[in-house]
Amino acid sequence: MIKYAYSGSGLKDWEGRLAGYDKKFLVRLFRDMLRIRLIEEEIERRYHQDQMKTPIHLVIGQEATSVGCCAALLKEDLLYSSHRTHGNYLAKGGDLKAMLCEMHCRINGCAGSRGGSMHLIDKSVGMAGTSAIVGGAMPIATGAALAAQLQGLDRVSVVFIGDATTEQGVASESLNFAALKRLPVIFFCENNFYSVQSPLATRQPPREIYKWAASYGIASVRVDGTNVLDVHEATREAVARAREGGGATFIEAPVYRFRAHGGAGDDSHTGYRDPAEREAWEKVCPVETYYQFLAKAGLIDATQRERMHAEIMHEVLEAFDYALASPNPEEKDLYTHVYSD
Repeated sequence: MIKYAYSGSGLKDWEGRLAGYDKKFLVRLFRDMLRIRLIEEEIERRYHQDQMKTPIHLVIGQEATSVGCCAALLKEDLLYSSHRTHGNYLAKGGDLKAMLCEMHCRINGCAGSRGGSMHLIDKSVGMAGTSAIVGGAMPIATGAALAAQLQGLDRVSVVFIGDATTEQGVASESLNFAALKRLPVIFFCENNFYSVQSPLATRQPPREIYKWAASYGIASVRVDGTNVLDVHEATREAVARAREGGGATFIEAPVYRFRAHGGAGDDSHTGYRDPAEREAWEKVCPVETYYQFLAKAGLIDATQRERMHAEIMHEVLEAFDYALASPNPEEKDLYTHVYSD
């Protein structure tokens, strides 16, 4: 039985609305989503080899949220995330080689082999950090927005959260404080309907999450999380609001993860969700539907896609080779970044 059906309208609303967008930008959105998908698939393909010494939480099926959001940000804007962080990190411009080194527990990983997949960071591009604690990054991003406001910086903070974060006390505290201080922060909720293997219905009363967030007095909107253009437009408006002193925005984007909560493969067979539900969402895959949309508009063709695929895979395989050839941590490295004894 399908508990959570897709309710969006796809990209139909965008037919005839592309005149204001640069064609190269529109194609870049597809390439960025395809890149994340191919990286994730290669991670999944290799995971059973047990060379990656970290739990993983794949974002296959959720690429449009990361790409659409980050395309509206400047490098100086700060992005925070939770445990499902690969797409956010890559879309913000995080270094792929450093990410894979981190996942292979190599000393030149982006967190020095200390964090693994759930604690990616690349300050050079504004990927400010992630937290494996549900809701852990939300008050940090709120605090970063307060700091920017007090320092008079033209900087927006964005934090990606899941539907389960809205059940944490710190979510209410962060929304309340952001509203009170009119902070330049965007709370981006990827609602994929499940927390590990617990559906929304067993965790929350019937409610629309974005309306719950609006009750705190901040701008709140729901967008189709499979539609990269809807996501980008909503984020762009939220960024403009933040920069102009209009305060925080909450964006809810219904999405669907095609793989298990953690690890490789699909876990629908355990019974917490019907495989038919996943199959139904796969028909509105954000990568494939956007490709078909661009192809229909004459902006891309199969030859261009094949070339992109080859270029990305060359980068991916080179990055894996680099990670596997990188040095392991040594005992002396235990004392690096230790500030007390």
